[in-house]
Amino acid sequence: MNFTHTQKRDWESAAQRSVVMGKEGMVAASQPLATLAGYKMLGKGGNAIDAAIAMVSTLSVVEPYNVGLGGDAFALIYLAKEKKLIGMNGSGRASYQATIEKFRERGINEIPERGILAVTVPGALHGWAQALERFGTMKLAGILREAIHYAEKGFPVTEVIAGEWKEAESMLRSSEAASKAYLINGKAPSPGQVFINKDLAKTYQKIAREGIGVFYEGEICDAIVNTSKGLQGFFSRKDFKHHTTTWVEPISTDYRDYTIYELPPNGQGLTALEMLNILEGYDISKLKPNSPEYLHLLIEAKKAAFEDRDRFITDPEFEKIPVDQLLSREYAKKIRAKIKKDEACSPSHFTGQSRSSETVYMTAVDKDRNVVSFISSLFMAFGSGVVVDGTGIALQNRGKSFSLNPKHGNRIEPHKRPMHTIIPGMVFKDGEFLMSFGVMGGDMQPQGHVQFLVNLIDFGMNLQEALDTPRIRHLQGMEVYLEDGIPDGTAVALSGRGHQIIKELSPINQVGGGQAIFFDRDRNILLGASDRRKDGCAIGY
Repeated sequence: MNFTHTQKRDWESAAQRSVVMGKEGMVAASQPLATLAGYKMLGKGGNAIDAAIAMVSTLSVVEPYNVGLGGDAFALIYLAKEKKLIGMNGSGRASYQATIEKFRERGINEIPERGILAVTVPGALHGWAQALERFGTMKLAGILREAIHYAEKGFPVTEVIAGEWKEAESMLRSSEAASKAYLINGKAPSPGQVFINKDLAKTYQKIAREGIGVFYEGEICDAIVNTSKGLQGFFSRKDFKHHTTTWVEPISTDYRDYTIYELPPNGQGLTALEMLNILEGYDISKLKPNSPEYLHLLIEAKKAAFEDRDRFITDPEFEKIPVDQLLSREYAKKIRAKIKKDEACSPSHFTGQSRSSETVYMTAVDKDRNVVSFISSLFMAFGSGVVVDGTGIALQNRGKSFSLNPKHGNRIEPHKRPMHTIIPGMVFKDGEFLMSFGVMGGDMQPQGHVQFLVNLIDFGMNLQEALDTPRIRHLQGMEVYLEDGIPDGTAVALSGRGHQIIKELSPINQVGGGQAIFFDRDRNILLGASDRRKDGCAIGY
């Protein structure tokens, strides 16, 4: 399989830039300054883990509605010398005080989308620090320098980020602390406008000086807990003091001749693997990219896998999840038997989750071929909308994923992690690392993973083309969003099968964006790609 060159076909290539190539190392992120931070870290002798944390901390400044200290993080880390793949779950837990009964007492039957009651303990910083301590070569204080610089001195806001920031403007205006931290005279920054975040700079400086203890047990912890109390939230110091990062065994499936790795629950990586298992039973390579025949199968596979996602995925420390059964070939065969070739089926259960989701993905490979596939998120734009005054920290709203149904596996319980949407991915071949990749966007992520992989493996696209090719997103029920570039004939044919075609969504709610790094082992070079839908880039050297 050659992911370098665009294959000939009867339609114009969708790639809007060249595949980036490098011999020594490669980094890719959704914003150029963040990618540059990772590149600088490799140039200083740091490894892929150091570079990834430099990128994510910088992204928390330059793409603040997507990621930050108030969010969570997940990673797949490949250690080349040991030939070992490790999973990091840096997701936070509900407060010890968060029970269904407490919500019922307030007359709440569904966890609010915004506000303090949707907030879980932020796990991102703890995960960054743990990854560095275990596998990095640099100190956290040094790695945070780029983030501190851009927060203190400012940075010009890039075009895509400015547009998505604008979408959150009215929500930010509703809070004095949020407006003060993330608006300029009541407005979101425009493209090219320099944005400065002095409060966030001070927060990063405190962490650099004092370590992460200041966040989980010290002054910053107190600020978050006091904000929670002022808004009638549930947090106490105990919730933060007891937070831990969990190291997990990745899960995988074989698709064609490739082994695809994801993280286990409470993340939804299982969903992407289940979709691939279903699709493997069809000869996709004989179909055309974005043809109605292929997209119909993709949509139906998604519906089935997401039904299982919403039924089973939660914190495995609280509920037994039948991972092996859901990933079995026999189970995939049973699902294929239910898929009708020419008719769309209505899901028996739809997710009920918000379609809005904000995430960043970055990846790095160093000269020793250590690899990090890293993803971090606030969930929706600026998360809960709660900004801790004086810190620049926007708190995530991951608690929105919990159910208040006492019979649901993903029901809220004290110190429990919710079902999580952010998923990093890796691909191996013949037991060797081949590619690190991710596609952002909440419930779009498994759909994006699968479309990207099918583009590469079944349709023979190159790395950049596989990311840039127009995507679809099944929403709920029979609704399917088709991105610009998918032929009108395909839309008509899908409608004829019973799919309800949606042609417009807000910019934040579309088909995500991704990054990927591929290792051409034969030539010992790295190939990088960054999605046209974001401001980012890949840098190789």
